[in-house]
Amino acid sequence: MNLTQCHNRELQGPPTQTPAIRVSALTKSIQTATHRVDILRGIDFDIEHGEFVAIMGPSGSGKSTLLGLLAGLDTPTSGKIILDGEDITGLDEDRMALLRGRKVGFVFQSYHLLPTLTAEENVLLPHELTGGNGSQGRKRARELLESVGLLERRDHYPVQLSGGEQQRVALARAFMVRPPILLADEPTGNLDSQNGQHVLELMIALNRREGTTMVLVTHDPALSSRARRRITLRDGLVVSEDSTG
Repeated sequence: MNLTQCHNRELQGPPTQTPAIRVSALTKSIQTATHRVDILRGIDFDIEHGEFVAIMGPSGSGKSTLLGLLAGLDTPTSGKIILDGEDITGLDEDRMALLRGRKVGFVFQSYHLLPTLTAEENVLLPHELTGGNGSQGRKRARELLESVGLLERRDHYPVQLSGGEQQRVALARAFMVRPPILLADEPTGNLDSQNGQHVLELMIALNRREGTTMVLVTHDPALSSRARRRITLRDGLVVSEDSTG
């Protein structure tokens, strides 16, 4: 490299890192028998690696629709979504399922544990679906169950667990394959305030320990205040973005 090239590189500065999530001109519309409903109407934002972001807004603002699009559970009408450097718009269902298995963990409001599997087996499921090593997976599952305070209940079925315990199992499952991105849709919505706070603290602790990018959809200002940044939607548009400090 000659002196001119070195000087040019210094002027350009260090290379910029691709965000963990990039959303560009994203729209989602559905056609009814009589008219078109525009749910998302052109959304743009970036979320950096390791960031904890809360998506807020009133009912019907498009929060859950946006999260479903980020997870590849639905397809946008137009626009682009890039997850961890990979453009997911236009992927077919099989390719999206493979990418989701490698890159995305999801925590639902209603837990979605399989009733015929024990707590440990539910946590192991993502690892087994991606063809992981059995003994290593079991060790990882037990470490995660211990981190959420449920190692001694690993052989219990969901019906034998309280709502808070089920959500903690679901949280451990979401982190099982060390996904770069964790998406959570009202993860404390079905819990009382004490259990909800406990689950949130566990999410934050696991987020920090694993270095995962975390996106949380919530209507609760107390939960959103724990995020590094808030993105607020209204009528399918981003109306504000602010740091929580």
